[in-house]
Amino acid sequence: MRTTTIGDVKVLLPDLKPDDLDTTMDPADGLIEALVEGASWRGSHLEDVSVRSSLISGVDLSESTWEAGNLYGCEITRTDFSGATLTGITIERCAITGSRFTGTRLTDVRLKDVLFDGCRFDYATLQRVAAAGSVAFNDCTLTNGAWSSCRLPRIALRSCDLTDLELDSCHLDGADLRGSRLYGLKTPLDNLRGVTLGEDQLSDLTRLTVAALDLAVRDD
Repeated sequence: MRTTTIGDVKVLLPDLKPDDLDTTMDPADGLIEALVEGASWRGSHLEDVSVRSSLISGVDLSESTWEAGNLYGCEITRTDFSGATLTGITIERCAITGSRFTGTRLTDVRLKDVLFDGCRFDYATLQRVAAAGSVAFNDCTLTNGAWSSCRLPRIALRSCDLTDLELDSCHLDGADLRGSRLYGLKTPLDNLRGVTLGEDQLSDLTRLTVAALDLAVRDD
């Protein structure tokens, strides 16, 4: 069993051996124990497709649409989801590394035992995304995104850039935000109820509080 720990969050990860996988380039009927490298699926439409125990590297999924279906036990590296729309899918026991989700729209997505490491979610939209188990974002860029009605308790957001990320009606109770850049985060304070911060983030939290309460701070 392969695991990793990010902050206080322990994530169960896939343990794949490339030599045991079959090389393929076609996702239409789903993938099981597949090795996919450098494929271009840009603009493709996937419906109720299941991808299991597969290694995906350097694939172009930009501007694609994926409705229903699931990702289970997969390793995804250097893959481009920019401008893609992911709706109603489940992602479980997956490690997603060095991948781009710029402008991606994730709606009604369920996450369990998922690690996003070194990924870009700038300008991404997350709506009703829910964590059903351990989820960690490590060293990710989440700038200028918009998260609404997401239930992500006890996740890790470690060493991430949250500049100009907008949070609306999100439940993050118990989330670990230590080491993340909070400056410019756009959120009502209720969205941060119960999160864990480091002492070095208190100045950013003070700025958020002043802005949220529309306080006047004067020197005299």
